[in-house]
Amino acid sequence: MKFLLVFDFDHTIIDENSDTWIVKCAPEKKLPNELRNSYRPGHWTEYMGRVFVYLGENGVKEDEMRRTMTTIPFTVGMVDLLGFLGENKEFFDCIIVSDSNTVFIDWILKAAGFHKVFDEVFTNPAAFSSTGYLTVQNFHAHHCAKCPKNLCKRKVLKEFIDKQLERGVSYTQIVYIGDGGNDLCPVMFLKKDDIAMPRQGYTLEKKISQLAQDLSPVECSVLVWSSAREIMSHLKVLVKE
Repeated sequence: MKFLLVFDFDHTIIDENSDTWIVKCAPEKKLPNELRNSYRPGHWTEYMGRVFVYLGENGVKEDEMRRTMTTIPFTVGMVDLLGFLGENKEFFDCIIVSDSNTVFIDWILKAAGFHKVFDEVFTNPAAFSSTGYLTVQNFHAHHCAKCPKNLCKRKVLKEFIDKQLERGVSYTQIVYIGDGGNDLCPVMFLKKDDIAMPRQGYTLEKKISQLAQDLSPVECSVLVWSSAREIMSHLKVLVKE
C-alpha cells in the first residue's frame, strides 16, 4: 500500500513565490519598470531569465542569492508535515512539480534538511553560467493549450506514473497538494479514489469550485487546507486504514 503525494512548491511548500522573492537581491529591492513590463503571459521562464541577467549585471553573486532564498518561510504546518513524511517514507512517495527552478528548490530544501523527503523534483532546470549568472530553461515542450509554454503538470504526472508502473510500482491513491491555476490541469487527471488538496483562498480552490458550479466537477475528492497540519491529520488516517 503506497500513496503518491504530489506537491507544488511556491505558496504550497513555501509561503511565498520564490521567483519574486529573489527580487530582494536587486538594487533597492526592485526591478526597473521596462524589465517588469517585459513579461508576456505563458512565458514566465523567459522573463525570469531576463531578471537573472539583470541581477548578474548588478553584481549579485550566488552566495547572496542563496542567503536570500533560504530566508523564505515555509507555509504554516509544512515543517511538521514534511517531518512526518520523512519518518513514514515506507507509505509515501513524494514528488514536487513546480514552475520554480532546480537551484531555488534545492537550496531551500537542503537548508531545511528536507531534500530526502522527496523522491523526485520536476521543475525548470537552472544553473550558474561561467560568468556567474543564474540561467534557467523551460522544463519541457508540450501540446497542452491550458498550461504555460514551459510546463504542463498533467504531462509530468502522467509520465511519472507510467514510469513507476514499468518499475512495478502502482499507487493506492494520489494526493495532489497545490494552490495555483497551473495545478488545475493535473487535478483534472486524477481519478475518483484520488484527492486534490487546494490551499484555501488561492486560485486552484476557486477554479475547482467554479467547475462544480458549472456542473462539471473534478472526478477526485477535494479537501481544502489552510495549515499543512490538516494535510498531516488526513494522511495519518490514510496510513491507519
